[in-house]
Amino acid sequence: MKRTDYISWDEYFMGIALLSAQRSKDSNTQVGACIVSTENKILSVGYNGMPTGCNDDDMPWGRDGARLETKYPFVCHAELNAILNSGFSLKGSRLYVTLFPCNECAKAIIQSGITQIIYLSDKYADSDETKASKMMFDMTGIKYYPYSPTKRSVLIEL
Repeated sequence: MKRTDYISWDEYFMGIALLSAQRSKDSNTQVGACIVSTENKILSVGYNGMPTGCNDDDMPWGRDGARLETKYPFVCHAELNAILNSGFSLKGSRLYVTLFPCNECAKAIIQSGITQIIYLSDKYADSDETKASKMMFDMTGIKYYPYSPTKRSVLIEL
């Protein structure tokens, strides 16, 4: 008899994004992303972190202070990392992401050919960056909608 309690595609891919976020070394915000083809194949994953070759221990992780003493000019966002990590065409793909994309990631998402975004949190919805993202997504026909949590618990022992 076939199992009936298996996880859905949305649960699976958002779970991958959440698991990817656990790789982030940012003490304040951990974001993960998972890009999926129309055939439900994972094309790429990413998380927010410093660029390759920049030693995490030598980089600033703070949120306050002089600009160059904060993480903001340095950290690569999860969405951008997932796009850059992919060796495939992303045309027509879906992006599962734990935090709604900023305007800079929105530009990369549009340019890459991703057509759908499923996000877990939109906690910066009132920011100009998020408003700009939504304006660009609306102009280009990219669909975005919140992930509907199922409250299903999945335990992974490592």
